[in-house]
Amino acid sequence: MNIPNALTILRLIAVPFFGYFIFSRQYLIAVIIYSIASLTDMLDGFIARKYNMITSWGKIADPVADKLMQLTAIVILNSQGKIPTILVVVAILKDIVLGIGSYLLYRQENLIAQANWYGKLTTVILYFTIVTVLFNLPFSNIFIVISLISVMFSFLMYALKFIKIKKSKSDEAIL
Repeated sequence: MNIPNALTILRLIAVPFFGYFIFSRQYLIAVIIYSIASLTDMLDGFIARKYNMITSWGKIADPVADKLMQLTAIVILNSQGKIPTILVVVAILKDIVLGIGSYLLYRQENLIAQANWYGKLTTVILYFTIVTVLFNLPFSNIFIVISLISVMFSFLMYALKFIKIKKSKSDEAIL
């Protein structure tokens, strides 16, 4: 087990605690956990790239930890009336479809889908959205709209990339 993977495991362990503190409306503690998790996310990626510690497990578990943290927050915040259902539905559908697509890409092409700038940007936007909502800041609705647009945009971009990969593989099969 290397350091980046250990940090990812810590983030996975943090998810239920994060969810508990949001659910119990202890938002400051939830934001502290979320901020530490986000910092470890950046740190594990930096260490993995800088010291050549990238693993197949890390490529899969790292985004799963991010998604679990984000989805936990938006689902609970939706149940508390703080985030609209449309954002929750779009985010969950996007992650389900991308998860299935990533699985198929791995099974059929032996490729592990990697995050791109638009996925990373969406993660950052969702982070700020969740924090502004937790602190009940007056401009949180703006972040909610930006998050919805960003989630839809990243879904579209990943879908187009998946289609391009599948098309190039089918073109190779024809040749």
